[in-house]
Amino acid sequence: MSRPLLEVRGLAKHFAVKGGAFGRTVGEVRAVDGVDFRVEDGETLAIVGESGCGKSTVGRLVLRLLEPTAGAVRFEGDDLLALDADGLRARRRRMQFIFQDPYASLNPRMTVGAMLAEPLWLHRLVGDDTARRARVAELLELVGLRPDHARRYPHEFSGGQRQRIAIARALAVEPRLIVADEPVSALDVSIQAQVINLMRELQRRFGLAYIFISHDLAVVKHIADRIAVMYLGKIVETAPTEELFANPRHPYTRALLSAVPLPDPTAVRARALLDGDIPSAMNPPTGCAFHTRCPYAREACRHDAPTLADDGMAHATACPYWPEFPAPPALAAGDRPDEDRVRLDRLQAAFVSRTEAS
Repeated sequence: MSRPLLEVRGLAKHFAVKGGAFGRTVGEVRAVDGVDFRVEDGETLAIVGESGCGKSTVGRLVLRLLEPTAGAVRFEGDDLLALDADGLRARRRRMQFIFQDPYASLNPRMTVGAMLAEPLWLHRLVGDDTARRARVAELLELVGLRPDHARRYPHEFSGGQRQRIAIARALAVEPRLIVADEPVSALDVSIQAQVINLMRELQRRFGLAYIFISHDLAVVKHIADRIAVMYLGKIVETAPTEELFANPRHPYTRALLSAVPLPDPTAVRARALLDGDIPSAMNPPTGCAFHTRCPYAREACRHDAPTLADDGMAHATACPYWPEFPAPPALAAGDRPDEDRVRLDRLQAAFVSRTEAS
């Protein structure tokens, strides 16, 4: 097997919790608790789960925006956790981050042109001012904006346009891997379609690899090659996208998929409802972390912590009892990834036509 672009082993992040009059440590939050995955060149891995499951923390740990408590992160064969500040800065050119809120991540006091030129100057990618301005214009055109937009400030753009600017800034240093943390969750549905299609086109053009972090499986299936499902700091299932939607194994994955809205408002699909709330990451359950909400839990689940076991066909599940569960409900007509991609493309085309007509 060839070496992956990114390989993560045993990644963990525990945050100390302070309390009392003297600020003593009273516990720790296990935000990420032993995560393994790999990303191949040109691939999109989506990490999904409910709020608080640790998926955004994983993205920040991969780029060392947060320092891991334990684990190993290898990018292009190099151990990122062993790099000093200078070595990490050089590697950062090859790994970029797109934040959820583009307005908060863009400096309101800088023009768009200055923001796009800054990484070019820091990494010495262009020579003089003329070459820098030409590269800024090229980046803006790559994301569907005009070169004259370089003179404007972030507040002069819509949310979708600001996210395009954030994507252009990530592309400026010619990365191989982009971590996108909920990049479309703050956008209108029709704008989401445009941004997702833009990311797919840029991926095809430049051979980019993505880690796409989201809570929305309906969005994820339009862009991801593989999906990793997280629950309480751990990955409980990972599989190719179409396989995961067609044959979800873990009870938590089934619950998430059953909550995805159907495109036909008259269609009915069985819901897999979960009891109770997500346990506290300060005091996670023993054994399987999901057993307190699992409809199929048995006594062994209270004591035995499951491992993520691969079936040899790229589908791994952190539950040894999944073969005994009832078959998941079949997807309704029109609720399959290929058909939904066509629907997404049509939605974008219709939106663009209406915009041009007005």
